[in-house]
Amino acid sequence: MVDPQRIHRAATEVLETEARAILALADRIDDHFIAACRHILDCSGHLIVTGMGKSGHIAHKLAATLASTGTPAFFVHPAEASHGDLGMIRNDDLVLALSNSGETEELLRLLPGLKRLGVKLVAMTGNPASTLARYADVHLDTSVDREACPLGLAPTASTSAQLALGDALAIALLDARGFTAEDFARSHPAGTLGRRLLLKISDIMHSGDDLPTIGSSATIADAIVQMTRSRLGMCAVIDDNELVGIVTDGDLRRHLDDMGDIRSNTVASIMSPNPRTIAADELAAAAVELMQSHRIQGVLVTDRNGRLVGALNFQDLLQAGVV
Repeated sequence: MVDPQRIHRAATEVLETEARAILALADRIDDHFIAACRHILDCSGHLIVTGMGKSGHIAHKLAATLASTGTPAFFVHPAEASHGDLGMIRNDDLVLALSNSGETEELLRLLPGLKRLGVKLVAMTGNPASTLARYADVHLDTSVDREACPLGLAPTASTSAQLALGDALAIALLDARGFTAEDFARSHPAGTLGRRLLLKISDIMHSGDDLPTIGSSATIADAIVQMTRSRLGMCAVIDDNELVGIVTDGDLRRHLDDMGDIRSNTVASIMSPNPRTIAADELAAAAVELMQSHRIQGVLVTDRNGRLVGALNFQDLLQAGVV
């Protein structure tokens, strides 16, 4: 029978144990950590991340994090390395090896081959006296007082410590390289973050014949025709090549009772003057912020000289995956 209180106690103890293990790492950001960063920054090749079992899963994740934050890295399975994949490692590479015991057989088998290649080794272990730790050029200590597993068997606190220290390494390197949000986006072009950081308004705006415009002396009926044709829910009002206003679906609804004969009354009677605009070279994400903060569904786009060059609505941003 399920005991809710017992489940709550067990889960809470796991989180508290792993939190203590991670907090203890703060005191280990020392000369060894700095040396590891220097070795990686000085590496002219790739950072090869490796590990077996649960440490291997952490190593795989760390390789992905490092690669996406400016450190060229990939994962090599240590068992496969002993059967040919060692050829993926060159003498200008650097190896980051993860093992809680520091005695993982598959990793120790690689040491002679790495030595022959002249490849430097950074080891992350829970045992500073282990073979892997002693062999490494730099050792990072991820030892924990105890695992969160009540049996003391399943890697829990130890893998959390590996992951946290690996993330600390990746972000320290990111900072040292001066890696920017734009750099991050370039390695994530298909993701939402990449679209938010790379996609410009000019990439998705309606322009040319797709841009609905009308003069202020035109009739309201003409404006409705233009808005219907464009399906943008708005129409820019232009006089003498200058943007003087905007007519939106909202303007039509607000003036429904007093606009009179739409075939004779002019756009000037219902338009909103001084419309909000955004520059074409702004990020599309800036248009999202503008629309949400002012509760509008569309915006006109201008160049740096204030000339109207386009328009877009919230649906365009949704379709582009920016929202």
